[in-house]
Amino acid sequence: KLSINAFDYNCHLDLIKLLRQEGELVKLRRARQKMSELFPLTEEIWLDWLKDEIKMASESSEREKVYELFERAVKDYICPEIWLEYAQYSIGGIGQEGGIERVRSIFERALTAVGLHVTKGTALWEAYREFENAILETAQPAPGSVPLPEQQQMLCSQLEKIHTLFRRQLGIPLLDMEASYAEYEEWSEDPIPETIIKNYKKALQQLEKYKPYEEALLSAETPKLAEYQAYIDFEMKAGDPARIQLIYERALAENCLVPDLWARYNQYLDRQLKVKELVLSAHDRAVRNCPWTVGLWIRYLLAMERHSVDHCTVSEIFEKALNAGFIQATDYVEIWQAYLDYLRRRVDFTQDSSKELEELRSAFARAVEYLKQEVEERFSESGDPSCTIMQNWARVEARLCNNMQKARELWDNIMTKGNAKYANMWLEYYNLERAHGDTQHCRKALHRAVQCTSDYPEHVCEVLLTLERIEGTLEDWDAAVQKTENRLARVNEQRAKAAEKEAALAKLEEEKAQQRKQSRAEKKASKKAKKNRPGDKRKAEDDDEEEWGQEEEAEQPSKRHKGDGDILPAEEEMEVETGLFGRSTPEKPDHPPNQKEKASTSRKDIPKVLHDSSKDNVTVFVSNLSYTMTEPQVKLRGIFESCGEVAEVRPVFSNKGTFRGYCYVEFKEEKSALQALGLDRKVVEGRPMFVSPCIDKNKNPDFKVFRYSTTLEKHKLFISGLPFSCTKEELEDVCKAHGNVKDIRLVTNRAGKPKGLAYVEYENEAQASQAVLKMDGLTMKEHVIKVAISNPPLRRLPDKPEAGRASQFAAPRQLYGARGKGRTQLSMMPRALQRQNHPVTKAENGMVQNSPATSSDTSEEPKKMSNADFARMLLKE
Repeated sequence: KLSINAFDYNCHLDLIKLLRQEGELVKLRRARQKMSELFPLTEEIWLDWLKDEIKMASESSEREKVYELFERAVKDYICPEIWLEYAQYSIGGIGQEGGIERVRSIFERALTAVGLHVTKGTALWEAYREFENAILETAQPAPGSVPLPEQQQMLCSQLEKIHTLFRRQLGIPLLDMEASYAEYEEWSEDPIPETIIKNYKKALQQLEKYKPYEEALLSAETPKLAEYQAYIDFEMKAGDPARIQLIYERALAENCLVPDLWARYNQYLDRQLKVKELVLSAHDRAVRNCPWTVGLWIRYLLAMERHSVDHCTVSEIFEKALNAGFIQATDYVEIWQAYLDYLRRRVDFTQDSSKELEELRSAFARAVEYLKQEVEERFSESGDPSCTIMQNWARVEARLCNNMQKARELWDNIMTKGNAKYANMWLEYYNLERAHGDTQHCRKALHRAVQCTSDYPEHVCEVLLTLERIEGTLEDWDAAVQKTENRLARVNEQRAKAAEKEAALAKLEEEKAQQRKQSRAEKKASKKAKKNRPGDKRKAEDDDEEEWGQEEEAEQPSKRHKGDGDILPAEEEMEVETGLFGRSTPEKPDHPPNQKEKASTSRKDIPKVLHDSSKDNVTVFVSNLSYTMTEPQVKLRGIFESCGEVAEVRPVFSNKGTFRGYCYVEFKEEKSALQALGLDRKVVEGRPMFVSPCIDKNKNPDFKVFRYSTTLEKHKLFISGLPFSCTKEELEDVCKAHGNVKDIRLVTNRAGKPKGLAYVEYENEAQASQAVLKMDGLTMKEHVIKVAISNPPLRRLPDKPEAGRASQFAAPRQLYGARGKGRTQLSMMPRALQRQNHPVTKAENGMVQNSPATSSDTSEEPKKMSNADFARMLLKE
């Protein structure tokens, strides 16, 4: 796996673990070495590595390699445990030449790095004192003997060293300071000086200020960013550079994948400390931890230039940045611009030619080619549509090199890349030509601009006329006036045609709407007439038209059977849509004659219950339920009672009395309805239940049906290629290794079946970016998954619903059926039945409707035939 993807962090860990278990020491050392070259290693990994190497180091040459390893370890992160281990290991080499001084040097460096650590610094101070006490014991003269003057001097010197360590420690706010003070009192033969006591009390007061922040860190859960930021703000107000640096390092040790934290730390070092080794080390660690963040690479390049790092090193870092794997095409444009700026600042433009100038020109050319080849191939865009890099190149050539010919060639290239239609691009070129070129080329550029600009042609026309008014001859003025008038005339003509076309389309839509309205009114009148005839049955054709969604007016009575045989009023049972889908329930199916009569009688007795829109705030719309659900009122009441007292559950049934898969749930209190929204996507009988607010979309046209974002979300991943058997828990186990996972959503179809897709939300952009690098191409259950930053395409909005009352309830229909567009669009009607003598009109919702005609017209179009009509014809034949 590592041979395919060397940046698989977890794979490195697994390999190291296996090799350590098998005792493959040579391979283990090589595996750790490769990992350390790519990533900073954590405290645990370093300690394991160091302990293994310490066990194998017996000779002095091997000890030196361990020392080198410790030096690398303390540079990755500030870790008190590693420094303590380093100091203790160095004590083992005290017998070598200069051993004591080496140990003291390491202890002093450790105290500088972590001696101010409030909770862990005490251990280092105590270890240092124990070392000095051990040396003191060896320097003591034998019992009963008189020390020589040299021995007495050495004893005094050693005692002073221990006194100094105590006094230094007691002046620093550390936990358990009281115990250290008591130990000093017991150890010292002389009274403690007043100044030391004063410093000790001052440090105790400071410790009280630090304790709340340390306690917050102890009680907080990883990654503790808010607690660390509060601590950093506190230290920044105090203004002690050593303490500010330490708290930043502590925060980064636990949040090494947070680019913003690195950026703030590096900014502080750049502006305040300005120590070359410290600054460059921090920048280097930042880009090793967060290589996908272009801003950190740019800061690194600037820091190296600021501290006069040699050019070869800067170029090497830039090449590493290009291979870092940025997640956006624009990131590559930014890093190229930063590097080109650096190269430009190296050039002495007082000379006509120089090595630096040639390198700059070569880099500009390479940047343009890189964006065209490498970046565009990966992202399907160059990231630089307005050609800013070429523009900067042209400015350099014109202003600094006095080479307008090259600048014009570059601008010509820019315009051929689709920028000629924009007025601002022409004006940018015109300004450059105006400042460093000549009037003739300015005039030529503006004439081309007038001809090509399509967004703001009036603007470039005005600039051309202004130029000729100031500098042109009469002939130039006449030519400019004629040119601009002709162009603006063509533009106005095109705009007029576009306006006419738009008006014609609007009129056609209005006529279609009127035609549909008239057709519905005629059908309504026809149905009323049929109902008033005693003994008449409703036609099968009417049933079929209802199935296809030909809506009636909301006031039209409709009825259905309930489980107990009672008949309820239509207004209480029909779906008066105020939620997501904006359509009303088709009319209910016919009943046998005896049932019709009962229904007619019952309707007079039962009062009409109108939909009360004032209760929308206490009602939720529930959809995507199973059609086979029995007793949905009882089932859903049991589910939603956990959110609060349910006033009523109104399931929606079809004209055949079958459950249509959605309903309204009304609560007693508004807070219960809000809490019920949390049940959205809850699985009920094998299907994810959709729960949404009860909102009238006609009154709230901006209400978004789709609950998830359709824009770029850098903290969220889109994963495809997952095995259908993958569970949320299995995916979470894989993802949480790269950061704190806030949410995982497995994408399913409306039936609740998995689609092999998922969205994983991390706590921040850094963790998501790291997960992309580590997980893309990972194999799960023999499926190779693809991982990318979530950037879904914009959802296609439905067409504008037709005007009139029906539009309040009818969702726009596509030309194809409810199952979507088939592989073919062949008509399934037998050719023998395709006998339309007159053209038909096509309604907005995709249904073919007959044009209105009176019953007395002998040449009227044949009436549209329903499925029932086809069945009767076939049976007759």
